[in-house]
Amino acid sequence: MTMTRTAPALILLLSAASPVLANTIYKCTDEHGGTLISNSRVNKSCQAVVSGPDSSIPPPKTRSPAAATPSPAGFPKVGEETQKSRDGDRRLILEQELAAEQKNLEAARKDLAEQEALRTGDEKNYQKVVDRIQPYKDRVAQHERNIQAINKELSNLR
Repeated sequence: MTMTRTAPALILLLSAASPVLANTIYKCTDEHGGTLISNSRVNKSCQAVVSGPDSSIPPPKTRSPAAATPSPAGFPKVGEETQKSRDGDRRLILEQELAAEQKNLEAARKDLAEQEALRTGDEKNYQKVVDRIQPYKDRVAQHERNIQAINKELSNLR
């Protein structure tokens, strides 16, 4: 008698734990009063006990694209004249940096030319010459990259 009571509960538990096998579980009563649990409707006296999705894993949530968040109402605003003044100051600073960087580039190129013209007696091997000159070439390349970056910043100004 305990077997007949625990068997339907066990079947119901196992079938609920693996919903991939069946969508709907039916509890049926036969003409002798016995209970049958099945994944298909056996007769007209069957009632759906468990009905669920094919998978117990929920589908991933779709993310709506983030809208641009407007500034809060109390957020401080900068006046147009103030912003123009700041942009002008920024342009002036960048132009000063550009002039200084161009002067440094010319000095680095001059130093490189001097080092390329200089030959010492112990540099019979060409690799020694290349090793001695390389830091000067690196310095010239660094100043050229700095000038490109400053010019890019200047072109991005309003």
